[in-house]
Amino acid sequence: MTLVHTRRLIAFTLAVFLLFSVNSCGNETGDESQNRISEKPVEIEGLVFSERADSQYADQFAIDRYDGGYSLIQVADGTGYLIVPENGKIPKGISKKIKIIKKPVGNIYLAATASMAMFDALGCGDRVKFSGTKIEDWYIPYAREAMENGDILYAGKYREPDYELLVSDGCKLSVQSTMIEHNPEVKEKLEELGITVFVDYSSYESHPLGRCEWIKVYGELTDNRELAEQLFQKQSEILDTIGEQPDTGKTVAFFYISSSGQAVTRKSGDYVNKMIGLAGGSNIFKDLDNGSGTSAIQMEMEKFYATAKDADIIIYNNNIGKDVKSLDDLISKNSFIADFKAVKNGDVWCTGQNLFQETMKIGEIISDFHLIFSGEYKDNPPKYLYRLEGGAEN
Repeated sequence: MTLVHTRRLIAFTLAVFLLFSVNSCGNETGDESQNRISEKPVEIEGLVFSERADSQYADQFAIDRYDGGYSLIQVADGTGYLIVPENGKIPKGISKKIKIIKKPVGNIYLAATASMAMFDALGCGDRVKFSGTKIEDWYIPYAREAMENGDILYAGKYREPDYELLVSDGCKLSVQSTMIEHNPEVKEKLEELGITVFVDYSSYESHPLGRCEWIKVYGELTDNRELAEQLFQKQSEILDTIGEQPDTGKTVAFFYISSSGQAVTRKSGDYVNKMIGLAGGSNIFKDLDNGSGTSAIQMEMEKFYATAKDADIIIYNNNIGKDVKSLDDLISKNSFIADFKAVKNGDVWCTGQNLFQETMKIGEIISDFHLIFSGEYKDNPPKYLYRLEGGAEN
């Protein structure tokens, strides 16, 4: 074989290797995490396994319990968090993949916004001392009031925490969303400073109530197992009631308009669209995907209009722009919207700004969707969405 042929073969082999490497990385950053939760209880030297907590919808965590008040929370990336009771000893020979969280749990730096609803619902909001969200961006009353009163301090966004403040005020635990994985140097620095980083994988749950079921994780952390189970079951029962109702047959377009004038909707398998389906509606866009890890799908307005104009109901995601208060406000963003079927029929709705922070109200939010799709909102107004005035019926 000549030198030229050899070089070509090496180049071809390298290209194939890189192609498969890129595809492999793409899977890692997709909608579904690479679930590495052990099907069997993890053996920990000196601890006797007792039980694995039940899980109805969630598959991104598992809770194993051991005698003596120890618990191990496993999350989808393969990390385990050993909850050690107060005055309990840390077992010897623990794997490096297992992080230690000692009780009582408090002085938390919370950078996973959706988790605040869990602490609040459990009556444990005071366990959070530091926030990665500014006061003006909170729509959970407890969090906003606590920051106004100085009970929760702003400690910088997840990617730029105030390390000095966290250390000086004795922070030992940070609850983060999976966004922290984009800034591994921050995670490493927090851990160097003695702050355990717990990563919440609830955003990877395939079922909307799987997100809600993460309250069992926070119940385990705060010694509120029974209350956590009760709160989850309440949302689950709401969904069961809706499930007994027939499909409404209504098609729905859920979107907002970006500052550049593009329509931004969500991929078909996204949890919001799943909530719409559970509520008896269906996404007007079928098999919509962008092949990336994000749920947002950007579309030129003409392309969006071609399909969305026929939707029975449109729901504007006002959580992003926060500037739509009337139908005129919405139409002013693009004149095409005036020709939508839903606009002409007066079936135009907006999300409240608290929609995405109310993790423990998912059953109620699905119920609100159902009220809109079924037309029952006239007798029972929704809490998390509001109707934009205008249209033929008005």
